[in-house]
Amino acid sequence: MKRPDPRLAEGILLTDMYQLTMAQLYFRMGMHEAEVQFDHFFRRYPDYDSHQAGYCINAGLAWLLDWMKEARFGQEEIEFLRAQRNSAGQPLFADDFLEWLGREGHFGHITLEAIPEGRVIHPNEPLTVVRGPLAMAQILETPLLNHLNYPILVATKASRMVEAGRGRPVLEFGLRRAQERGANAGARAALIGGAVFTSNVGVSYALGLPPKGTHAHSMVQLFMSKGLGELAAFRAYAEIYPDDCLLLVDTVDTLQSGVPHAIQVFEELRRKGHKPVGIRLDSGDLAYLSIQAAKMLNDAGFPDTSIVLSSDLDELVIWQILTQIAAEAPRYGVDPDQLIGRLVFGVGTRLITSWGEPALGGVYKLVAVREGDSWNSAIKISESPAKTPNPGLKRIWRIYDRRGKATADLLSLEHEDPRQADVLLLRHPMDHTKWRTLRRQEISAMEPLLVTILDRGKQVYELPPLEELRRQRQADVERLDDGVRRLVNPHVYHVSLTQELWELKQRLIEEARRENETG
Repeated sequence: MKRPDPRLAEGILLTDMYQLTMAQLYFRMGMHEAEVQFDHFFRRYPDYDSHQAGYCINAGLAWLLDWMKEARFGQEEIEFLRAQRNSAGQPLFADDFLEWLGREGHFGHITLEAIPEGRVIHPNEPLTVVRGPLAMAQILETPLLNHLNYPILVATKASRMVEAGRGRPVLEFGLRRAQERGANAGARAALIGGAVFTSNVGVSYALGLPPKGTHAHSMVQLFMSKGLGELAAFRAYAEIYPDDCLLLVDTVDTLQSGVPHAIQVFEELRRKGHKPVGIRLDSGDLAYLSIQAAKMLNDAGFPDTSIVLSSDLDELVIWQILTQIAAEAPRYGVDPDQLIGRLVFGVGTRLITSWGEPALGGVYKLVAVREGDSWNSAIKISESPAKTPNPGLKRIWRIYDRRGKATADLLSLEHEDPRQADVLLLRHPMDHTKWRTLRRQEISAMEPLLVTILDRGKQVYELPPLEELRRQRQADVERLDDGVRRLVNPHVYHVSLTQELWELKQRLIEEARRENETG
């Protein structure tokens, strides 16, 4: 028996079974090619228990597009579906439906709009808008959410770590702790979120970056097991990598052994004309050890060598380390600013797993169906108002106040242009008792966020390089109020509806309730 190609699991079959059964239902009802629109959005920011996010960073779009270009129902996929049986032992999928999938089972008719990667994003606003034939737009739901929700989490976490680290370099070290090949998407997202490099060699290759890393404790342990000792291990590493020598100093005793031996090797390198890179601390009280190691390195004439900190770092731990250094370093004769300026943060587990909030909860909801030359808005009602999506064809506007700070994201209907209004009424998406007004003189700029990425399967948007995504992230974050950027209990950023969209939403809710009562 031929063994199935495991790579097929990552193609068009990367979807949930119910997407396929719904697609066949639409096909049988003659609705499969009806033009529809789905919105992808998330309902709340990540909450890490002891601290919370006040914004997110968009990521994952480029790799979703790569997947969509290649994904289609080929012969092997069709034969697999043909072999599926229902509870009565009959074929689950009919031949005519499978023949249609073989011809039209691709994403070449999909139009896609999105907020570009690297942008700051907020709850309840469409991040990705999918328009196209119902059956294939439906099948796209699961892989789209799979490709986008997780990278948003990691990019957000990385951005918060960069913020907490006061702009000091953050390196992504999470490959060994990640969920299998999710490590690749996570590493790329971390780089979008502000990490400068990753230890992941494959992703570094794909993105044109040099991978970064040092050595493991096992290298020192090996030399010790042979009776050669830590110093010999450091010397061997320095001999092979004299211009890239960064030594892990906490295998035996950080301050009594590791740092002194590193300094001894650094002095030998310097005499040979090489400049050592620095040391890495991976355990213990990292703030205290950083101060003591910095003092020892300074006294030895190595004030510019880097001190890389690792060991279960996240944004709150990084903030605590820097706070402790600022308070304690002066009592040891160490300039805290000079010490902080030489720190590098190596983050692994808590970044790549989005520690504390492992799932974004992004959703994909039908918001409009085309009937002839017009569109009918669709609504879903939930007992929880927060789960009632905003209907219709929409645009998103970012509003900047007189300081140039982002003050609200405004959802409007597609035909509306809020830039023409003298006074804007911003309605809360769920609570009819909450609204605010903005006058034109209070607004410095208003920016549309959605851009067209695919037009009926053809890519019409040039994806920016990684450096541009990083610059965009930094610019967007800097235009947020400090309260929104807080690590703990951040200020709530406003995502609002125009009056016309609000009225449409309320009307559809009432109509749906009346139909349910009479139906």
